[in-house]
Amino acid sequence: MSLHNKLLLIILDGQPWRNARRLMGNLEGWVQAGEARVWKMRSVLPSTSASCYASIHTGVPPQVHGVLSNETLFRVEQPDIFSEVAKAGGKTGAVTHSFWSTFFQRAPFDMVRDIEYDELAGPIHHGRFHTMAGYNHQNQMTPSDLDLFATLTMLTERYSIDYGVLHTCTLDSMGHRHGHDCTQMDAACFTIDAQLAAFLPRWRKNGYEVIVTADHGQTDRGHHGGHDNDMQDFAFYWFGGGEGPPADTLLDQLHLAPTVLSRLAVPVPATMTGKQFLF
Repeated sequence: MSLHNKLLLIILDGQPWRNARRLMGNLEGWVQAGEARVWKMRSVLPSTSASCYASIHTGVPPQVHGVLSNETLFRVEQPDIFSEVAKAGGKTGAVTHSFWSTFFQRAPFDMVRDIEYDELAGPIHHGRFHTMAGYNHQNQMTPSDLDLFATLTMLTERYSIDYGVLHTCTLDSMGHRHGHDCTQMDAACFTIDAQLAAFLPRWRKNGYEVIVTADHGQTDRGHHGGHDNDMQDFAFYWFGGGEGPPADTLLDQLHLAPTVLSRLAVPVPATMTGKQFLF
């Protein structure tokens, strides 16, 4: 069974609002051309990666789902986008860091068993994961974003998934290593923007609405986790039909999960109390 609508959620980990708006020329070009819209979105606290991943998909804050750091890893109890899409008869896919499999499929993550799977039971039906094992300040250990975009595209065309999420840590890793006001980050944003641009028209032609956003921001010193606009604020690009809020609206990350489910015409669970903002 396929759902009435199809949607892809692209998460560029750790890209702050200011860098998206000034460095992502392809995304901004589609906004200027009227093919996309952009708003500012604010993350939950702590503005830590794992905490944000869990909130993006469950629509509840870290103080409720319990993922309070990158070290608190377990199968999240609350309903999430994958579980609700699967319950409605849709097919899901993920090309992400392994944390997403841990939170929404099973824990602990077994590298051999879980690095890649195709499981009829779901809730993640088609998963392709990376661990970034060995990552540190000197050793970035992130997959090529081009490979990740191609892998998600393969899942859409081979398995006809209704909902897919892609998550890449390249910009977050570059930020931790170099900060965000540097030539290295200029080049990193230029590269991922161009690579993403090669796939967006194909996804749209294949009938997908597309969100391109981040999980949190980052300071020029390469830090996030705290209560600061640079750490919490990021861009939210929307490629799809319908109506959205005024351009100056500050979006709440906790409203993303119910909005995605509503766009897919999937019932929103009672735990997701945020308001839909795309209609």
